[in-house]
Amino acid sequence: MKKTLSILFLTFFLNSPSWADDVSPMTIAGATTVTTSEAKALFDSEVLFVDVRKDSDWDAGRVPGAVHLDNKKGVFTEASLSAEMSKDEKVVIYCNGEKCPRSAKGCKQAVEWGFTKVFYYRDGMPAWKSAGYPVE
Repeated sequence: MKKTLSILFLTFFLNSPSWADDVSPMTIAGATTVTTSEAKALFDSEVLFVDVRKDSDWDAGRVPGAVHLDNKKGVFTEASLSAEMSKDEKVVIYCNGEKCPRSAKGCKQAVEWGFTKVFYYRDGMPAWKSAGYPVE
């Protein structure tokens, strides 16, 4: 009986929607998912990076030259992104890695707004730092 209850609990827990929301999707329709080395190549090419993390994360360190448009506070909008770039320019959107849904949401919105060269940096700031890339 204990084993059956344990299996039922684990099945429910692992299939619960709240658990599924803890991991961001691997891809976003209309955006290109990039690895850390690909993100660095885009950085070296002076592509705009947009950081959609919360203020305290931004204050703790970011990709140099990134623009901060927190998408939980309503700062990340079509108008705010358009003020930084045109819809046919490249943009890399990142947050705090695979457990952070903000970059996925931001990429999805940017694509819906008509931005055509959106790069989804799913691994985000943790991977950037781990690679030893510059942080300001």
